[in-house]
Parts: sequence; structure tokens; C-alpha cells
Amino acid sequence: MTPRDASDPSHSRWSDLERPPLNITALRRGLVREGGLWRQVDVVQRTGSTNSDLVALAAEGKADEGAVLVAEEQTAARGRLDRQWTAPARSGLFFSVLLRPMEVPVARWGWLPLLTGVAVATGLARAAGVDTALKWPNDLLVTVGGEERKAGGILAERAGDGVVIGVGVNVTLRAQELPVPRAGSLALAGAVSTDRDPLLRGVLRALEDWYGRWRSAGGDPAVSGLQEAYAAGCATLGRVVRAELPGDRSLVGEAVAVDGDGRLVLATEAGVQEPVGAGDIVHLRLA
Repeated sequence: MTPRDASDPSHSRWSDLERPPLNITALRRGLVREGGLWRQVDVVQRTGSTNSDLVALAAEGKADEGAVLVAEEQTAARGRLDRQWTAPARSGLFFSVLLRPMEVPVARWGWLPLLTGVAVATGLARAAGVDTALKWPNDLLVTVGGEERKAGGILAERAGDGVVIGVGVNVTLRAQELPVPRAGSLALAGAVSTDRDPLLRGVLRALEDWYGRWRSAGGDPAVSGLQEAYAAGCATLGRVVRAELPGDRSLVGEAVAVDGDGRLVLATEAGVQEPVGAGDIVHLRLA
């Protein structure tokens, strides 16, 4: 029998046995429960961006808090600063969730992507058995061959009276499939499991837990334990970094803290501490 070409539109979704499709029935059974956060879990085979889709559904009143949209493949996914992010079909976790923390002051909503980072790192460490770390504000790092590599990222967008948070994690990406040499995946980091069903359940359960704690504390990052947990898992703290800021400015200093607003605090050579709320962070060296 002649092997079928993977570029053929009729190519079976089961053709890559190392990358089976997600089991939507099992995901719903494991995540949707009375009184729980996750109300609706949907999986689509292919879409441009789960974030864009869920933002649109929220705007049309067709999605409630706790909606989860998962894609087996994204063709127009976006990272921070509108960077494009692509990966082969079924090679990772690509999903978005809709949250509406109405009892939390909007000024504290900036903690949601950091909260999601803590949840993703926690869930994957448990389910995949791989050490993970966070690069401020919300990149997921793994170690491959003694090097830090980015294996995932998080993007938050306002959606009316709520927030849509998108997560992308490279799970089974092979070395020859990496979009850039500094990228990584759970498989390349030696994960004990790359079965995406339990990985996704683990991440969403951790997100439900942290979101519940944070919301119960009125969004206070200290009272909820979020600020401490983020700092404990943040690979940026204790390092000399360069912050590339809006307006073509840059700032170099030691990352010494994450403050109550989720900003990265840099101690500069001028002897002052400056908070950074937005920008690209480049790890230069350990302090």
C-alpha cells in the first residue's frame, strides 16, 4: 500500500500515531462539573486563532465565563507584541479560556496572565513530570541540553466585560520542527508523558484552583499566595536583564522583585529601582 502524503487534505488525522487527536468526550467528563469553573469545552480541528474566535463569541454573547476553546491546529496564532506563532497539527496544547472576575477590581486584572503562567507551570510539572520555569511576564521555559528554551506562552485580551486568555505549549515538537533554535518542547525536555489529554486536564484544573484562590481574595496577589508562587517559579528574578521598552528605549538591571501590580522591578547601576510593566525581557546573566 502506498503511504499517504501528509500534505493531502484527505490525510487521516490518525496518520501520525505519535500525535493522536484529543478526546473531547473524556475532556468534558473530566472538566465540566456542577459548581465548577469550566462550563463548556469545545475542540476544533483547525482555526486561525482560538483567542480571536473566543473574543468574537464573547462579543456576540455566545460564550459564558468558563468557556474553553481548544484547537488541534492554529494557522494564525498570535503571541505577545503580535508575533506569529505556529506549530504542526496536534503537536501541542493550543487553547483559550474566557474569564469574568467581576468581583475583582479591574486594576488587578493584570495579574491574570501571570496567574495563568503559574497554573500552566504547575499543571505541566505534575502531569508531564518536567521542570518548568517562568520568564516574566508569561513565557514558559524548559531545559533542553542544559539550555533554557521557550516551550510556551500566554496572551490575554479584553473581551467586553471579561478577559480571554490564550495558551500555547509545545508538547511533541521535534528538533527539526522548531520554529527558531531557542524554542523547545516538553518532549525535548524529557517529559515522562506527552499525552495531551491529561496534560490539558492538569493545566485547566490548576488554572481553576488558582483563579478561585485569587478571586476569593478579591484579586489580592499577596493574600491569595499568587505573588509568592509566581516569584518562586520565575527564572527572571535574580538575573541581570535588558528590558526593551516601548519607544525604542531599553533598561539594564538586576531583576529583584515582582511588585504588587505584577511589574518586574529592576535595580539599575544608577542605584534606583525601576518597575517595568510592559516590554520584552532579555536574560543576560545571573546576578
